[in-house]
Amino acid sequence: MGETQDPRLHQRDRYHLHTGDTLLLQYRLSPELNQTVTVGPDGYVDLNEAGAVKLEGLTLGEAHDLIVRRDSAHLIDPELNIELKDFQRLYVVVAGQVMNPTRIEMREDMTALQAIMLAGGFRDSAKESKVVLYRRLNSKSDMAEVHVLNLHRIHKTAQLEHDMVLQPGDVLYVPENAATQFGKIMRIPNFSMSSGVPLY
Repeated sequence: MGETQDPRLHQRDRYHLHTGDTLLLQYRLSPELNQTVTVGPDGYVDLNEAGAVKLEGLTLGEAHDLIVRRDSAHLIDPELNIELKDFQRLYVVVAGQVMNPTRIEMREDMTALQAIMLAGGFRDSAKESKVVLYRRLNSKSDMAEVHVLNLHRIHKTAQLEHDMVLQPGDVLYVPENAATQFGKIMRIPNFSMSSGVPLY
């Protein structure tokens, strides 16, 4: 293996489960119920004993307690160990007029400007005062809230309030230095053709 684990995996009560996460469930007294499950697109897993249980958004501790409560309807004092075997990497996308349009894995809190710096910074052709942040209305929608950020000369302390903390799945688009209009709610553009960055 040899890979450095994401520090979130050691934070049992801070990491929240997402679609695509894989869990190993082991029952000390009922090993026949052991199974490996993946959180589906609807946020649910199908368990041998408890049936369909929604785990998306829960911490590992919360998921453990919920499954044990559901299992207790059929089992006496179930002893469950739950382990996160694989997880959906959390990321943001930076596209448009940056040096290296890319998908950036989120390992800690990150602002829009920090993400742009990780993508190599602005090109000379960038409209720094109209950086567009697309934030999905929900995980299954291609519609997003649109925030237009003025990141021009934001390195000055007095300007830091114009920066914005990102959320997993956010898409940052830096337009060219020309007049551009954006609505408050828009469909997320597919930047994969223009920037080489796949969104999914």
